[in-house]
Amino acid sequence: MLQIVPAFGRIGEENAFSVLARAGALAAQGRDIVNLGIGQPDMPTPPHIVEAGIRALRDGHHGYTPAVGIPGLREAVARDILRRHRVEVSPDSVLVVPGGKVTMFMAILMFGEPGAEILYPDPGFPIYRSMIEFTGATPVPVPIREGNGFAFSAAETLALITPRTRLLILNSPANPTGGVTPKAEIDALVAGLAAHPDVAVLSDEIYGTMTYDGEAHTSLLAYPEIRDRLIYLDGASKTYAMTGWRLGWSVWPQPLYDAARKLAVNSHSCVNAATQYAGIAALDGPQDCVAEMMAAFDRRRAIVVSGLNDLPGVSCLTPKGAFYAFPNVSGTGWRAKALASALLEEAGVATIGGPDFGVHGEGYIRLSYANSMDNIRRALARMHGFLEERKPG
Repeated sequence: MLQIVPAFGRIGEENAFSVLARAGALAAQGRDIVNLGIGQPDMPTPPHIVEAGIRALRDGHHGYTPAVGIPGLREAVARDILRRHRVEVSPDSVLVVPGGKVTMFMAILMFGEPGAEILYPDPGFPIYRSMIEFTGATPVPVPIREGNGFAFSAAETLALITPRTRLLILNSPANPTGGVTPKAEIDALVAGLAAHPDVAVLSDEIYGTMTYDGEAHTSLLAYPEIRDRLIYLDGASKTYAMTGWRLGWSVWPQPLYDAARKLAVNSHSCVNAATQYAGIAALDGPQDCVAEMMAAFDRRRAIVVSGLNDLPGVSCLTPKGAFYAFPNVSGTGWRAKALASALLEEAGVATIGGPDFGVHGEGYIRLSYANSMDNIRRALARMHGFLEERKPG
């Protein structure tokens, strides 16, 4: 028998893609499925970005690029960070990668090994824990609580740090909860990290442009006292509706940058050239497309929250960021994953069970409102009918 290394027995996956596949299979059988499971904007990539990618291909940009990304895109990332966060970063600290997950993969590989501990948000993006377990490190969940508005608690996070802690992963605005951690809490966390100078920080800010109601996003890049151990993660997938283009970027402290570059060389060589030129157009071009998309999400958010709070046994906080709602379904009597499965199979509505996002996800399901208003209303009506008629068990 072929034998692969035991680490692959520990690796998980992102169940949103499994739900997407099942929804597709049901649709292929003729079922009408409303998919609120996948975290993907339903809008097309803005035309000026598409045209930039096409122009790059026509201009002959068909070959390899530097493993760290073309200079023009790294400079555009630095300009974008200065514009949005009022923080200067050198383009020489920017690494262009194929999507957001690659930065997680690199950072966790650098610090994860047996005997080490890595803190990650829970409920949170499932790839954090999957990769931590793959490396043999111990995953330590940082509880993300509804009672705290789905923001992380600085005090609770700092209390989990031990001499074995190597990396702390943070995510705000957050997937799957839509929580946004306020600046005061981040200030307290950074102050407390002064007592733990050997702990690196990975700040996943992929939803950093996506906040509502005047809520401000505070970037960890704005804290010079941790810049020498901060890894910043961002990308184009959510902000510019470019999920399929596979374009992300990260900012690394100088001591780690060359290690990240070597991982890029050993894994993906470089991001495809045309996508990188499209990325320049996204960052340097007009940003009204982002504002229009966020206005649409905001309108949908209102419908989703109102509709969820009208469902029997369901309550839902208003998300402050991203495009997810994370309703509490414990009052329905259903276990979360069983409810998500039944909603898909019986009601034709795809959602994700909270436990797919961590040990603290029981009692919740995730809905993406990156879908049309009509589809959202249809999904809510189906959910209401299902919960009225169908009891657990």
